[in-house]
Amino acid sequence: MSQFTTTKYTFSNIPMNVDSTLKSTFDENGWVVRISRKLDEELEEEIEIPVSIFNVPKTLLNSHPISYVPQQIAIGPYHYFSPEHYEMERYKVAAAKKIQKENQNLKFHHVVDQFKRHEQRIRAHYHRYLNLNGETLAWMMAVDASFLLEFLRIYAVKESEVLTRISSSMSHFIDVAGKKSAHNAILRDIVMLENQIPLFLLRKVLEFQLSSLDLADELLISMLTGFYEEISPFKAIGESPNLEVMTKSAHLLDFLYHTIVPKFEGPSGEAEIDQEHDEVKEGEEHSSQKSSHVKKLLDMVWNALSKLDCGPVRMIKSILLSKPIEVILKLPWTIISTFPGLRLLKQPIENLFFPLNKEEGKAENENSKAGEKFEKPPLVEEIIIPSVTELSKAGVRFVPTHAGISSINFDVKTKTFYLPVVCLDVNSEVVLRNLVAYEACNGSGPLVFTRYTELMNGTIDTGEDVKFLREKGIIVNHLKRDEEVAKLWNGMSKSIRLTKVELLDKAIGDVNKYYNGKFIVKFKKFVTRYVFESWKFLTFFAAILMLLLMSVQALCSVYSCPRIFNRVQNFQ
Repeated sequence: MSQFTTTKYTFSNIPMNVDSTLKSTFDENGWVVRISRKLDEELEEEIEIPVSIFNVPKTLLNSHPISYVPQQIAIGPYHYFSPEHYEMERYKVAAAKKIQKENQNLKFHHVVDQFKRHEQRIRAHYHRYLNLNGETLAWMMAVDASFLLEFLRIYAVKESEVLTRISSSMSHFIDVAGKKSAHNAILRDIVMLENQIPLFLLRKVLEFQLSSLDLADELLISMLTGFYEEISPFKAIGESPNLEVMTKSAHLLDFLYHTIVPKFEGPSGEAEIDQEHDEVKEGEEHSSQKSSHVKKLLDMVWNALSKLDCGPVRMIKSILLSKPIEVILKLPWTIISTFPGLRLLKQPIENLFFPLNKEEGKAENENSKAGEKFEKPPLVEEIIIPSVTELSKAGVRFVPTHAGISSINFDVKTKTFYLPVVCLDVNSEVVLRNLVAYEACNGSGPLVFTRYTELMNGTIDTGEDVKFLREKGIIVNHLKRDEEVAKLWNGMSKSIRLTKVELLDKAIGDVNKYYNGKFIVKFKKFVTRYVFESWKFLTFFAAILMLLLMSVQALCSVYSCPRIFNRVQNFQ
């Protein structure tokens, strides 16, 4: 009983002591305010900040990995701890030291502390979960932002008033002509989709340095404009980037994309799926039309022969309908096709006498093919459009424009195809591929830039096509050979989904309509459809005719056909 009372006494005293301690140390009102503010910040950031930094889709990554994986320097958390990028850490640290040295009143720790306050905003930009604590993430972003600013200052407009106060310490990466390999390697790395950091961080660092948001915006716009002119394949832009474009851009690649690609309203994903279904359906209808042409030709020949009942034709018909031929046709076809003389006729005779077996086999494989369709991603084939050489021979004129992708057009009256001027160098392939990847991941509407690359892929087949466009001023080639440019465009056909872009599809349709309306093109298609595509039937018909002639020759050698024909002629 005493033990029970002791336990009861101890238990009753502990809550009283704890409660009094909590009341003396815990600020209930402060706790409520902090939690409420934290929830409000997270909800606000989740609504206003869409994901903008993605992993490259595997379909694109496997096609050309070197264009998507940084080779020289890692920016951001996706590739930060790769051992091959440790060599560039000293340049990042040097950039951070320079920021602290230029402003003695500002310590680099202050920049890191400011970035900590935006931890949720930074994380919201990344599609992949960042397994880093807030302290590590803030330091990483501060160091990388410092490096990017030091590198981008090379491209700032020389007339900027701010440049007299701040200069870049990385001019050793580039010579007067801008051709150093290290410089180009860094340029390629900082435009890669997986190598991005939020652009507002660069703006924050400049604001700390210059103690003025207006001066920070002036310098950042100047740097981004020079960066665009250096890296973009389209050198002419309608207007210089303004503050609105900069503030709406999530990162460097996003800024590059929205400066190059015009805004188009296009069909939704359902329309794109419908397009894929329509293309498959058109292909099936086209293949059925091919078989119908051969069938009609075969029916015409058979009807014409069946109406004839003269001597040689009657003899041939009697041979075909004779008992020996019937017995041969009843033999297993696998045995007959092994004979040397009939081995060449295997495919044509199967198409003629055994079409039902093929249909049954096709029906049996439908389920397996349907399964493969869902397992494998859809392949985007090259746009159906004649090459540059074929179009020029058909009378199409090519004229360069300086208004970007939005200027693509085909004038039916003057037979003129307008294409934007594109400058290609050692950095262009990486830029083009990452723009395509970013559009595929981020774009909810039509894939405008992807459609443009497919158009160029369709019109350019060989180095001769590139040479023609180069001479017209549409392609400015800074590579060694025209064949390298053709290889670049022909390797850009990979995409992850189909799309429709009204402006580009209209130009493509108008070009095809004009080209297909030419007489020489119609004649070529007629010969291809009715002659070349019927080669199996023609081969079979020639082989049957040869066998019949050999049979007649054998019969004539036995029954003296010349004597019989002379008697028939004398009788008439």
